[in-house]
Amino acid sequence: MDETTAPVLDPGRGKTKTGYLRALARDDRRWGGDDPPGVVFHYAGGRSGQHAETFLNGFNGILQVDGYAVYNRLTRASRKGGDPVTVAQCWAHARRKLREVYDRDGSEIAAEGLRRIAELCAIEAEIKGMCPGNRLAVRATRSAPLVAAFGDWLAAQRARLSRKSRLGEKLSYIANHRAGLQTFPTDGRVEIDSNPVENMIRPIALNRKNALFAGHDEGGKAWGRIASLIETAKVNGVDSLAYLKTTLERIARGHPQDRLAELLSMELHTVKRINR
Repeated sequence: MDETTAPVLDPGRGKTKTGYLRALARDDRRWGGDDPPGVVFHYAGGRSGQHAETFLNGFNGILQVDGYAVYNRLTRASRKGGDPVTVAQCWAHARRKLREVYDRDGSEIAAEGLRRIAELCAIEAEIKGMCPGNRLAVRATRSAPLVAAFGDWLAAQRARLSRKSRLGEKLSYIANHRAGLQTFPTDGRVEIDSNPVENMIRPIALNRKNALFAGHDEGGKAWGRIASLIETAKVNGVDSLAYLKTTLERIARGHPQDRLAELLSMELHTVKRINR
């Protein structure tokens, strides 16, 4: 799960306000899952955890996210709409924090942290495409000890540094997410980072330069629906323009309204594919 801003015109004020499109993505291809990848964008007028809780009503399981604190409410016993969610934090975000310091200051401590994370990423590259059981076995023997050692190293460095220093703040960020960073070695289906959903949400950010804003909140919701269709088609190797054109033409020709759901799957198999 990830989110990005969606500028929306605020009627009556002549200005835009900041809405958000929150992406809920599934991509099981890295561990050979049978379910096809997909993403759904939900629009909301704010970024609070209440919106995430509403969108995930009925979901139980593991949620991969960045370090945004609002997702913590989903882990509480008092969570509405389901059991407490297990959060898997993103090691790419931890790496970025260290990279920011290294690029600016050339810190040897940051460099060591980057080297340790690179070891974990190298293992992930080796096991990409393996079944969950094999991925879990490799992680248990190779990744888990590295994650534990990283935790010891992190504690030692934090004891040496001022918490208010630039590096101290970055290390505190990582330490505050240690529990979620330790999730991926315990389940072969979980990724080490949230890059897949970030890749799916990137076109929304690029489109902001062209679309400027949605006309109102309902326009923001429509934006999310169309983006869901386009991005899901793309990650399935389907030409999204051909899919939308074919689907809309069938609707215009009188496809029954009580059978519109058929067009969500049928057309994915009838339009031309990008890789042909």
